Amino acid sequence: MNCIYSGTFATLHLRPVEVILIFGRVEHHSQRLWQSKVFKILILVCAAILTSLPVFSQSDTSQKKSKKESMMSMMRDTLDGRLDFSRFLIDMHGFIPVPMIITEPALGGFGGVLAPVFMKQKKVEGYDGYIPPDITAAVALLTVNGSYGFGAFRMGSFPKKGIKYRIGILSSSLNINFYRTLPNLGEKSFLFNFKTTPVFLSVSKKIDRRNLYLGLTYAYAYTKVSAEFSEALPPDISLGELDSRVSTFGLFTEVDKRDNIFTPDKGYFIHLEGKFNGSWTGSDYDYQRIDLPFNVFFPIRRNWISGFRVEVNHVFNDPPFYLLPSLRMRGIPAARYQGRTTVAFETEQRYDLDGRWSVLGFLGYGITSFSDESIAEGSEVVTFGTGFRYLIARAFKVRAGIDVAWGPDSFGWYIVFGHNWNR
Repeated sequence: MNCIYSGTFATLHLRPVEVILIFGRVEHHSQRLWQSKVFKILILVCAAILTSLPVFSQSDTSQKKSKKESMMSMMRDTLDGRLDFSRFLIDMHGFIPVPMIITEPALGGFGGVLAPVFMKQKKVEGYDGYIPPDITAAVALLTVNGSYGFGAFRMGSFPKKGIKYRIGILSSSLNINFYRTLPNLGEKSFLFNFKTTPVFLSVSKKIDRRNLYLGLTYAYAYTKVSAEFSEALPPDISLGELDSRVSTFGLFTEVDKRDNIFTPDKGYFIHLEGKFNGSWTGSDYDYQRIDLPFNVFFPIRRNWISGFRVEVNHVFNDPPFYLLPSLRMRGIPAARYQGRTTVAFETEQRYDLDGRWSVLGFLGYGITSFSDESIAEGSEVVTFGTGFRYLIARAFKVRAGIDVAWGPDSFGWYIVFGHNWNR
């Protein structure tokens, strides 16, 4: 599970873990020795975690050798004998430690994330549909440009009552590059520091047998923004946006017919949400936002899964610059392609080599516009890439792996836990 901000920054979304790792157009990388030391420390920490996974359970660590061997067997699938976390998660009440490396240029080019993810299966007598597991996660991150953050998240449900909920909190100080195109200068990056502690809550109720849900969301964040550059602010950014409160109420409806929430093989997901900010919500801004993501998956053959994604975002009135919609696509830096309207199209084709390993390819097209009149006059971007997956928890249908992607003038790689499109 991961936590990002809607647009770029202020509404928390819970989703399977994915950390964007983009190398292209790195303008703030440094070759200082302390970066090398941080790199070595993070690698050692990740290696220590990966080589001691069985200790992350709630069992007695003073067990005898035979019991230790039995616990090690929990990491093997009973069907094919391969590495699998399912029994460890279910029987040992353990978690999957997800160590990751950040090389996002907007966050300084290098850093580390650790996110232990707990999952608990739910079984309801008399209910034969898919029930997502309850998920609890913590996250801590640190990058070489001084960005840091830590938080906790929970996603769960009460299937008999038809209720789903999400809740999260994050405390962070992030140094992020935003991009603007200036007359006679072309595209230029601007580094800002964001100190904020956003909280997020979402509750929804099932209203019919077709998995149609209606729900409410609320997010609050007091954000202090400081410009980490000596030049004048870009013309579309005002001083009033550097110290403000954002308090957002949202109404949404969604239908989720995917066969699982992590790495779907079939089904579809559609979510329509309207978000409202104003003095009546306790916000310093008066603006509204509409988000409409749609994902669909279907098997072309038994081992060939085809997926398509469309996502449309639009804002009305004047949000702060860091809450403008931005394209979230593999192969382009975060917050680089912003606009009042963004539209993204992607397709991903996954081919299962056997019961565990898969390869995939993807292609995307996005467009952004700052004009309310015609998006056709906006900026366009095409991305493409490939990757692999390993079925790391068969009982939960969780696949994890690495993607590499290319944009117009950038290259990136991503560690993916679940599906890249999950929100």
